[in-house]
Amino acid sequence: MPDAADRLNDPQTRIREAVAAIEPGLVAIRRDIHAHPELGFEEVRTAGIVAAELARLGIPHRTGVGRTGVVGVIEGARPGPTLAIRADMDALPIQEATGLPFASTVAGKMHACGHDIHTTTLLGVADVLQGLAPQLAGKVVLVFQPAEEALGGAAAMVAEGVLDGVDMALGFHNAPNLPVGQFGFCRGETLAAADRFELVVGGRSGHAAHPHKAVDPIVAAAAFVSQAQTVVSREIDPLMPAVVTIGMIHGGTAPNIIPETVELKGTVRTLHPAARDAAEAALRRLAAGLDAMHRTRSEFVYRRGVPPLRNDDRVLDPAIAAVRRQLGEVVTEGRPSMGAEDFAEFAERVPAFQLRIGSGAPGRNDALHNDRYQPDEGCIGLGVQALSRIALDMLA
Repeated sequence: MPDAADRLNDPQTRIREAVAAIEPGLVAIRRDIHAHPELGFEEVRTAGIVAAELARLGIPHRTGVGRTGVVGVIEGARPGPTLAIRADMDALPIQEATGLPFASTVAGKMHACGHDIHTTTLLGVADVLQGLAPQLAGKVVLVFQPAEEALGGAAAMVAEGVLDGVDMALGFHNAPNLPVGQFGFCRGETLAAADRFELVVGGRSGHAAHPHKAVDPIVAAAAFVSQAQTVVSREIDPLMPAVVTIGMIHGGTAPNIIPETVELKGTVRTLHPAARDAAEAALRRLAAGLDAMHRTRSEFVYRRGVPPLRNDDRVLDPAIAAVRRQLGEVVTEGRPSMGAEDFAEFAERVPAFQLRIGSGAPGRNDALHNDRYQPDEGCIGLGVQALSRIALDMLA
């Protein structure tokens, strides 16, 4: 039986035992947060839970960062680099259909992306690292971020200085495609830039029986929809992934009336800057050409969103090595995704890495953003172990 001195020198055992002691309490916190979901920039109750837990642990913290974010700081015993670890707190506008005893009590809102898991996991990391502070060389900044789903919370916190003095950043996300107990990573570009566009096609309304007396914006809009699909297939390097999606089209009030306007909205997702630039330029050109072809009056707006999330090997490699030291051969390399994540705002400014934490429950085939999503709560304690060991080893 190892004595106290042995456990002090054995970080694997010390972290595992610390997590085992707090895991039931973390699950209870997660279920409380899950039952009371809050949308982006509305996370007042959730932020209150976070602040209360940090206060209980004796961790100095600030509230109201980026409107509803919370930032805590753990000081190591020796000088060293500063590592930021980020978790998001917001829920989605989805009506929950899980039937769980701790299901959402708020109509039309649900933690269907697992941010309740993330918030709770980082609280567990805060607890473990506060106990390990005498072994740390440097500083840990605990970032509890609002409004990830709106892709705006990270930028709001960055604007208020959350990365000031930070040398590197660590993010994480639950992954239902990985069974609980497994972890994943992707080198380089791992998540896509997410841009949006809006097109209003103005015509001249008229009777369906006399189209020559009208200017039909529906025909022009249909042409744009068709041509937009050629942007990826004919204007972007086939080795650079890109997706152009038009998810909304509104126009007309009756089958026998040519409407005055049609409105389109869509998204562009890319992994590489060159593909991003090419897609934007092509869509702008297509929109500009509509009026000459169809006699319409078009207004096109293109808004760039978050950049691609790029994992930096300077953080990725030591992080993966630390997870393996703590939990064994449980980490596998995966593929990029065309989903977007505003942790990219951190990764664009400092070396960063986002870890995928398996949350798939046995016998289930869950997906994020689904009204029946039920992650395996075992991912909380395992995530705390992995992230705590990464911080300990990187700040040794």
